[in-house]
Amino acid sequence: MPIRSDYAQTSFRLRFLSAALLASVLLVGCAGSEPDVEPRPNILLIVADDLGFSDLGRYGGEIETPHLDQLAEDGVRLTEFYTTGRCCPSRASILTGQYPHRVGLGHMTRDTGRRGYRGSVSDDAVTIAQTLGTSGYRSFISGKWHLGTPDPTAHGFEEFYGTLVSAQTFWDPEHYTRLPVGSQPREYAPEEFYGTDALTDHALDFIDLARETPDQPWFVYLAYNAPHFPLQAPEEVIEKYKDIYTKGWDVLRAERLVRMKELGLVSEDTELTPRSPWWNYGETEAGWNPAWDSLPADRRADLARRMAIFAAMVDRMDENIGRIVSNLTARGELDNTLIVFLSDNGACAEWDPNGFDIQSSNNNILHAGDDLDHMGEADTYHSAGSGWANLSNTPWRLYKHFNHEGGVSTPLIVHWPSRIGRPGAIKSGMGHIIDLVPTLMDAAGTEHPTEFAGRQTIPLPGQSFLPILDGSDQVERTLYFEHEGHRAIRKGSFKLVARRGRAWELYDLDEDRTELRDLSMAQPQLVEAMAESWDEWAAANYVTPMPDDYDVGYMPEGGAPSLEPQR
Repeated sequence: MPIRSDYAQTSFRLRFLSAALLASVLLVGCAGSEPDVEPRPNILLIVADDLGFSDLGRYGGEIETPHLDQLAEDGVRLTEFYTTGRCCPSRASILTGQYPHRVGLGHMTRDTGRRGYRGSVSDDAVTIAQTLGTSGYRSFISGKWHLGTPDPTAHGFEEFYGTLVSAQTFWDPEHYTRLPVGSQPREYAPEEFYGTDALTDHALDFIDLARETPDQPWFVYLAYNAPHFPLQAPEEVIEKYKDIYTKGWDVLRAERLVRMKELGLVSEDTELTPRSPWWNYGETEAGWNPAWDSLPADRRADLARRMAIFAAMVDRMDENIGRIVSNLTARGELDNTLIVFLSDNGACAEWDPNGFDIQSSNNNILHAGDDLDHMGEADTYHSAGSGWANLSNTPWRLYKHFNHEGGVSTPLIVHWPSRIGRPGAIKSGMGHIIDLVPTLMDAAGTEHPTEFAGRQTIPLPGQSFLPILDGSDQVERTLYFEHEGHRAIRKGSFKLVARRGRAWELYDLDEDRTELRDLSMAQPQLVEAMAESWDEWAAANYVTPMPDDYDVGYMPEGGAPSLEPQR
């Protein structure tokens, strides 16, 4: 694996220390002249991987997430916050504030030869860590990088621990990397290691390191792999959920929607979507998620165990977030720490209702008897499948990969006691992960540099959502989406959306957030105008021309098989 030279590492540290020294001098000067100025906040950005919109307790789920629930109760929840629908593109937007194609990550980490699809974040992209570093912040990352480059410390982060790609195991410490070169990770006995715990351990270590320079605020990007496959979790946590999911996805979807209405997350007239369709690996088959009661008993037992492991992964992630909150509370730092929590996309349906085993493909093993008790252990590899992803994304349609609400809608919790005046509020203002960088800059009192490292930077397309949290009305805006030919544009309450190779659908999300009543035939002029706007955005942001071949095995030419709507 290519790494930066010792000279490059030394050069980076010298540049960092120089910027930090200058910022410290400026801060001291400001503090002397304005003693009552609130210190700039520390920033903790937490990203879950493949968590669905309704998986958390305070978003309607049955999974135990008391620590995130408390952050929600003491903070603000957003209900119309969007991602790109896939991990690499979302992480590119999270860190750069750009639409992902604009910085070369319109798909995954394969280079297709197209400018928007080079498979690694472009050289002209500036990360939030680099931006915050110009004003004295120290930045650290623990978790999943997945931006196609070999070293996060070349992008403004001092220290890194985690995976450079997607995690393939939660049980093996050798799968996790510590950077810069020469840095030592914690040592674990084999029976003590679990990936989610280790990411939190190192995040706490990085916070302690930042405390050595108390005049400088810190930014920690904690990018958990959970609950992305492989489904793996400690047995004692899985046991908590072993009976819950035997009820099946039909009952649980209905129960989640009831709770979401009680919590005020969706309107009382929100309809539960029909079970979503699925397309398997290579899209050789397609269908609709079946009724739970129609499945044989042995298949229901296998599937219930898969979702119990998924729930355990979310539960354990929440427990670890509680460790960090407790640490900040004990040090008196919680009130002036901005904590933002979200998922990188909707829950993952790969690839059919049964899920897969061993690797992402059509391969499925029906587990029965004693084998059920071993699911989730170190030598296993499972996914949850499309039926459970449909539950996780309640009440929306479709999943990760797609631009319908199930693929791009994420829970978003913002916690900052010294700034947020109405704890427990639920906000419906529309936002997008391109807004995270402007929001963190706004909180830090930092401006986006017009030039960085001798090159002109790209203007940011997003906007800070702090004014929404303060109660300001949102100015109408337009958001754009594309992934694997799936595409969408949202302008005000209207959303134009399509699957790859299929016609545009039009929905008024103020009246129909679950995308059940297609208005495209009734409003052709609006469809034409919005489609033209999408085309202009796509051309300007290197979305088009799209790759002739994404070099993956699950996207045949012409799009997914057509399915008649299930009623």
